[in-house]
Amino acid sequence: MINKSTVPLVIFLFSISSLLGADWPMWGKDGSRNMVSDEKKITFDFVAGEMSDDEVVDMKTTKNLRWVAKLGSQAYGNVTIGNGCVFVGTNNESPRDPGKKGDRGVVMCLDEKSGELKWQLVIPKLGAGKVSDWEYIGICSSTAIDGDKVYVVTNRCEVVCLDIHGLTNGNDGPFKDEASYIKPKGMSDVLNEKLDADILWMYDMRDELGVFPHNVTSSSPVIIGDTVYVATSNGVDWSHTNIPSPLSPSWIGLNKTTGELIGEDGSGASENALHAAWSSLTYGNVDGAEILIWGGTDGFCYGYNNKTEKDTDGYDLFQPIWKVDCNEPNYRKDSDGKKIPYATPPGPSELIGTPVLYEGKVYCAIGQDPEHGDGVGRLSCIDAKTGKIIWKYTDVGRTISTVSIADDLVYIAEYAGLIHCVDANTGKVYWTHDSFSRIWGSTLIADGKLILGNEDGDLLVMDHGKSKPKVKTINMGAPVYSSPVVANGVLYIGTQTHLYAIGK
Repeated sequence: MINKSTVPLVIFLFSISSLLGADWPMWGKDGSRNMVSDEKKITFDFVAGEMSDDEVVDMKTTKNLRWVAKLGSQAYGNVTIGNGCVFVGTNNESPRDPGKKGDRGVVMCLDEKSGELKWQLVIPKLGAGKVSDWEYIGICSSTAIDGDKVYVVTNRCEVVCLDIHGLTNGNDGPFKDEASYIKPKGMSDVLNEKLDADILWMYDMRDELGVFPHNVTSSSPVIIGDTVYVATSNGVDWSHTNIPSPLSPSWIGLNKTTGELIGEDGSGASENALHAAWSSLTYGNVDGAEILIWGGTDGFCYGYNNKTEKDTDGYDLFQPIWKVDCNEPNYRKDSDGKKIPYATPPGPSELIGTPVLYEGKVYCAIGQDPEHGDGVGRLSCIDAKTGKIIWKYTDVGRTISTVSIADDLVYIAEYAGLIHCVDANTGKVYWTHDSFSRIWGSTLIADGKLILGNEDGDLLVMDHGKSKPKVKTINMGAPVYSSPVVANGVLYIGTQTHLYAIGK
């Protein structure tokens, strides 16, 4: 029973917490992956400023920006914020360390107040080319922050645990050989103790599990208790017809302190991979039971109990408790029963966007690598406990975006540039809006607004609600492929070349 005298205090404290803000420590903010912020008084009235030929933003021409940080030439890794640090993935085309040049993956740790670089993880390429580590693509994963530890999946198909303080407090272990790690073959790079990252442990999914990452390794960790969960990016080869490692897992769980393997996906989805296991995992509690959700590389969405079982060979596996085909039957086979080829407009798709857990239901949509173009899609609403399809919405094209949900309204952006608003309970569409540009990122709901960016560099700000909104457009000067986030009263927008911290 609630003591009525405490209600005003609870409301007051909630209001204060909304105004003061909170960190955004992982992709999707928390395990539900639902990108909704409770913060108020977010600044949407801003000017990104003029940029010189060498991509320096003239701060005198900006409005309501806290700071701007220069990234590389491509930035797909979404921003996370925690413990006074801002983390973002990019490439090395604007090297912060003159001693490390050339194509690399980079994770930057920036000061939350100033945007100044505190340290960076600079990662050599695999040398496999487009097949497993696409040139100049950098880091596509978001970090997960847990206290003084930071977890990230690198372009080399490694899960890495980093010290949030960098090397300033010494080279902690057990991993101690940063000097060798940062050095590409045939080069003489030297460890920079002021700028280089402190690696605590590393788990190489290629060496340990035989994983074959397709094009790029991309997964944003989720941390539950003592376990960090990541997808492996295991998939097909360059031909898109062969699966080099069909028995390698699509995702795994590691001990967050030691990096020891706790368990791996037991779905067998790798054997039927359409492309690559790029969808990150989702976590929640449904009717008192812990559940993990994963969007499969085979086009199925899977639900798991958060515990392992021994198989006949003694391996610890997370076994699915349900699976749902997120493709329509006519996406997989035509009217004559003939298999429809993958990467064709009418063909089947995998899940790349992250499933979202909202009020006991899972929301997920299918899509493909943008290189494959437009095609048929589907947004599914699934009972998280039983795996039963509650409704499906097929008037949406392929997407690599993750939905956001508030007040029983689901927002989904498709690759073709349309944004859809549908009822979370019925799938009824309320409105659509055409941004007239490709959309790679995902929607954010914050302070009564829906925010996302597109390939033309437009940031779209519209009212959250059932009625078709008026749209405010702010051009950021470069494509926006990542997703906006809000933390501690600041709106963060990452373009391909810069990260903007927006606030008065």
